[in-house]
Amino acid sequence: MPIRKARIADVKAIQSLVNDFAKREQMLPRSLNELYESVRDFIVYEDQGHIIGVCALRIMWDDLGEIRSLAVRPQDQKKGIGKQLVKRCLKEAKEIGLQRVFALTYQPFFFKKLGFHDVDKAKLPQKIWSDCIKCHKFPECDEHAVILSLKTES
Repeated sequence: MPIRKARIADVKAIQSLVNDFAKREQMLPRSLNELYESVRDFIVYEDQGHIIGVCALRIMWDDLGEIRSLAVRPQDQKKGIGKQLVKRCLKEAKEIGLQRVFALTYQPFFFKKLGFHDVDKAKLPQKIWSDCIKCHKFPECDEHAVILSLKTES
């Protein structure tokens, strides 16, 4: 299976991929320190020994998680890799008992295809702003907030 939990040895490749997107203002840059501290949040898509996609699930609160740092090398996009990464994170979110997962994104249609819907950022916990204040666009953010309920009917 090309998708697996990230390892310490993957951190520099994760940073390179994420920060390439950050240079294009498509996500926030991540420092090596930040990535080492959160490596357990990440999954990677590996092809022939190369990390070509990454995604993280961050726990925000007792019932809420965030999909973040979703990045797939440009030459490998449109192949379903991002979708597989998000679905793996959603599976983990369900397994650990989260009820909702959100994302802040410039690609809302991608997430909407996976069942997410728009949400007002003001309805998300204040903790999300801890990353936002690091962004040069703050407070004039142009990202879209989307959310997905993971509750299953019993």
